[in-house]
Amino acid sequence: MNSPLADRLRPTSLDNVVGQHHLLDKGKVLRRIIESGEISNLIFYGPSGVGKTTVANIIAQKTGKKLFKLNATTASTSDLKEIIAQRDSLECQNGILLYLDEIQYFNKKQQQILLEYIENGDLTLIASTTENPYFYVYSAIISRSNVFEFKLLSEDDIKSFLLYAIKTINKEDNLNITAEDAALTLISQKSAGDLRKALNTLNLAVISVKNTDEKLIDLKTVKELTAASGARYDKDGDSHYDIISAYQKSMRGSDPDAALHYLARLLDAGDLPSATRRLMVCAAEDVGLAYPQILPIVKSAVDMALMLGLPEAAIPLADAVVLVAVSPKSNSAYCGINSALADVSAGKSGEIPRQLQNKHFDGSDAEVKGQHYLYPHNYKNHYVKQQYLPDTLKNAVYYKFGDNKNENAFKEYQKKIKGEK
Repeated sequence: MNSPLADRLRPTSLDNVVGQHHLLDKGKVLRRIIESGEISNLIFYGPSGVGKTTVANIIAQKTGKKLFKLNATTASTSDLKEIIAQRDSLECQNGILLYLDEIQYFNKKQQQILLEYIENGDLTLIASTTENPYFYVYSAIISRSNVFEFKLLSEDDIKSFLLYAIKTINKEDNLNITAEDAALTLISQKSAGDLRKALNTLNLAVISVKNTDEKLIDLKTVKELTAASGARYDKDGDSHYDIISAYQKSMRGSDPDAALHYLARLLDAGDLPSATRRLMVCAAEDVGLAYPQILPIVKSAVDMALMLGLPEAAIPLADAVVLVAVSPKSNSAYCGINSALADVSAGKSGEIPRQLQNKHFDGSDAEVKGQHYLYPHNYKNHYVKQQYLPDTLKNAVYYKFGDNKNENAFKEYQKKIKGEK
């Protein structure tokens, strides 16, 4: 068992590939393309351990092209040129298929050089990336390729393959290992959709029990092996931003259960800063004036969490997250400041009205001398009508009252002091 278990068990046909049913089931478009044997440039986008390399290997077998593999984290332009130099060799007579892993790590210049070889037909490219290719891959390569998204594997798919893996290990290594169903379920859950991670855990489990009398992979063994295994999380990758997005959208959508789930994923990964920052943003942006008292409450909960640190920080954060999720919602102030910012960014500002300026000397060219500011507290209801916006924006309306108890009360108060019906 010297080679990694994932390599030993790597499928050699599409029928044996785990998951990716939306791409590889009978009749699906990628399967039809592969079975045709006429392969164009492809980009496989998705997390690690879900079959991108496996499918590239199968494509190479189907096409008869010579497969070369490069990893963009370590490959250089000279590595590309060495591969191209072999295009006239006997083993490359059917063409070259380059599998370039983590293409996002090629800089723009390297990707432009790669584009040259794609365009003149020197090679067919299958590139993989764990990042959104539309953000990280040179647009000219995108336009000459078809992008297919590989998804995380389901727990059922992983568990089925683990059973197959145990049978294969027993047969090849002349063993008689069994596994508790609960143990395989836990491995599947802890792998977070990554088959390679699941197989690595299984491999360690096999090593730990193969010389025991029972030769049983039990739940206790798997718990010990996966004690430090958290959910899939990459602070620089799409998964990070997806979790944060789901976290805030769940609070905004008034779903406390989902909000707590995504909070748990952030905290399990140790990402206390993202958990607290998004919580405060959501309180201000999505609850806002519908329940303005929530702002100091959430800030206090965040301060408490940061003082406590993990794991106790989860307690005040859970209180605050549930409160935000179940509170009435209004984004009226958020929309208002966005409208105001848009005008300022567009250069719509104008001179501040004289009555609002700081007191200073009027020049000889001033048509009206003196500031003439009206002090609202000197008037009934502490209100007096005067112009506050610059002349160029005097009719602009940025804030519109939200439809909730608090803002309806504010609206009625505004009407009262202004003498409106």
